[in-house]
Amino acid sequence: MDRHALKQALDAEARAAGFAAMGVCRPDAVPQAAGRLATFLKEGRHGDMCWMAERTHWRGDPAALWPQARSVVMLAESYAPEHDPLNVLDRPDRAAISVYAHGRDYHDLVKKRLKRVGRWLLERCPGEEIKVFVDTAPVMEKPLAQAAGLGWQGKHTNLLGRDFGNWVFLGAIFTTVELPPDPPEAEHCGSCRKCLDVCPTDAFPAPFQLDARRCISYLTIEHAGPIHEEFRPALGNRIYGCDDCLAVCPWNKFAVRAADQRYLAEDGPPRLAELAALDDAAFRKRFSGSAVKRIGRDRFVRNVLYAIGNSGDPRLADSARALADDPDPAVADAARWALSRLRQRGDT
Repeated sequence: MDRHALKQALDAEARAAGFAAMGVCRPDAVPQAAGRLATFLKEGRHGDMCWMAERTHWRGDPAALWPQARSVVMLAESYAPEHDPLNVLDRPDRAAISVYAHGRDYHDLVKKRLKRVGRWLLERCPGEEIKVFVDTAPVMEKPLAQAAGLGWQGKHTNLLGRDFGNWVFLGAIFTTVELPPDPPEAEHCGSCRKCLDVCPTDAFPAPFQLDARRCISYLTIEHAGPIHEEFRPALGNRIYGCDDCLAVCPWNKFAVRAADQRYLAEDGPPRLAELAALDDAAFRKRFSGSAVKRIGRDRFVRNVLYAIGNSGDPRLADSARALADDPDPAVADAARWALSRLRQRGDT
């Protein structure tokens, strides 16, 4: 089998495994990544994500991560929601959880599919090697995906494609197999700025730039300790991540159905009162197998209490009152803030 036929067959195997798209690039296909990363870090826009400043020589140069690699196979898997994820924002007694975390943890599911595709490749190329990555190594998946022709990084900095919108997980297979690269994708956002204008916290200082320190996904997931009061009202009922900029993208009219139904929510959005009552053991049990589990009970309940403070619902005051003396200082602070906010609005 020649390399072009091998690549075509690999694409068919990837789609059979559940991926929506596949593309190939060279490991050195993103020479601009190192400079952009350096600027991002120098301006402090990574906030508390200190891991982004580590191993920058690998993160900025995929060719240095594994010098033996000759090709990078980039794969996109859809997790497109079945309903508009912004509808829950009009239900203040319920919790808005980012779509990607509604079901099973994507790290596990995507990696299994990557390994399946990788094994298929190795069976046809004896003596070659692969390494698979799913958001857990210093790999800049989005620039590589654009270099591989899957799509482009939109003004919201997320990858989007003309064939699948922006509801996708990305995975990478680095391999010693020499595969024909795809042409990189150009940017097709045009004059649209819906993703920029919808951001509740003005986290985009300019198109194609993100200041994570203002991003609700960063604040609710990565940031430890109390969230600055400037941002708390803007959180609304978003307790884990934020989908606003993704949900309004017009290219989602081409979104493909999620191949794995385990990514989708089995029930409707949970009640804030129910989530506020979780202790550590109950939190771990409820979110076992979910991406939510990694932030821990304290940070999660902290977010729930901010949502309670924003709810305007006096029935939730007791939930906040019960946590005003929580052992975790950030949780106790959030509980007191929630009660104060409800009182200011005359809700309790």
